[in-house]
Amino acid sequence: MTLVTLSQVLQPALAQGYAVPGLVCLGWEDMRAYVAAAEAERAPVILQAGPGARAHTPLPVLGAMFRHLAQAASVPVVAHLDHGYTLEDCRAALQAGFTSVMVDGSSLPLAQNIDLTASVAELAHAAGASCEGEIGFVGYAGGAASAGTDPAEAARFAQETGIDAMAISVGNVHLQTSPGGGLDLARLRAIESGTTVPLVLHGGSGIGTLDRSALAATSRVAKFNIGTELRMAFGQALRDSLARDPDQFDRIAILKATEGPLTMATRAVIRSLGASGRA
Repeated sequence: MTLVTLSQVLQPALAQGYAVPGLVCLGWEDMRAYVAAAEAERAPVILQAGPGARAHTPLPVLGAMFRHLAQAASVPVVAHLDHGYTLEDCRAALQAGFTSVMVDGSSLPLAQNIDLTASVAELAHAAGASCEGEIGFVGYAGGAASAGTDPAEAARFAQETGIDAMAISVGNVHLQTSPGGGLDLARLRAIESGTTVPLVLHGGSGIGTLDRSALAATSRVAKFNIGTELRMAFGQALRDSLARDPDQFDRIAILKATEGPLTMATRAVIRSLGASGRA
């Protein structure tokens, strides 16, 4: 088994100047493709179960799927809860075999976010798992606006919570279908100067490939969450498959046809972060 914690993959990334992809999983086919890509690139990978996946598939089932894939993989695989909103969300994930939990208290006042995140970090560490927290608010394309991370608050947050990774808001936005308007690098550097914890950028699909590569190599950003661009690759592969054979009705054959193209798209993501050959 190569099931590992978030800290076990992020600390080497931080030390060696690359980043690890946190890949948003919605079903069996994309999970398989992500692990296949990681093995082909000899790279660590983080499989993430967010709120959308959890609404569709029970958390214990997702945990079992992640662990099953990790057991057969030859590269490090993290089973990660993405955007858990309560202590109970995170407790349930740990009970389901996840090795890492992200608690999102970013919409709370600072003191409440610190209290919640510290409680989850303590719970995760007692279970031998890792904890990611978020300070500032990463908004959504076409939805809630972002609130940039305050560097002084970030330093306090990291120190008082004991987290293993810190998600920040520096111009990154969830659900972007193309690269956005750029990141606030001055804010990022100010955050870096006040903490030593690995940093996480959610909304990685809105960050251009060259920018990702540069940040992975020259900043404390050690994890990029990637979802939208890979969902788009899945959707295109699905449409292409159905167009090639419009009479196909077997769901296994239809969905299996997405795995090859999705694997190739994921390999490109891994390479952009400098993670190839690191496992």
